[in-house]
Amino acid sequence: MAVIERDAQIVNPLGMHVRPGAEFVKVANKFKSTVEVHKDGAVVNGKSILGMMTLAAECGSSIRIKTDGEDAAQAMAALLELVAAGFHEMHLKARAKEAE
Repeated sequence: MAVIERDAQIVNPLGMHVRPGAEFVKVANKFKSTVEVHKDGAVVNGKSILGMMTLAAECGSSIRIKTDGEDAAQAMAALLELVAAGFHEMHLKARAKEAE
């Protein structure tokens, strides 16, 4: 089994709120591997919405994702892609600027 650890930056304007947290958990649960997320010394189960919410990861903050298992590489790739895509919320940045 492979253990993979990678850093990722939260880029969506609203950070890790309920919807992106749920998306992360949804993707993580597609895989057999365990998923841990680390932020500022906290370690949570990446397959738990409650765990993800406790991270309070704001835009610009860094997280470390750790996958462990037979499909760890595929899980990591999918999770990094989701985070890099801003959880598909980058359109909210334009709306936030319009509201200013």
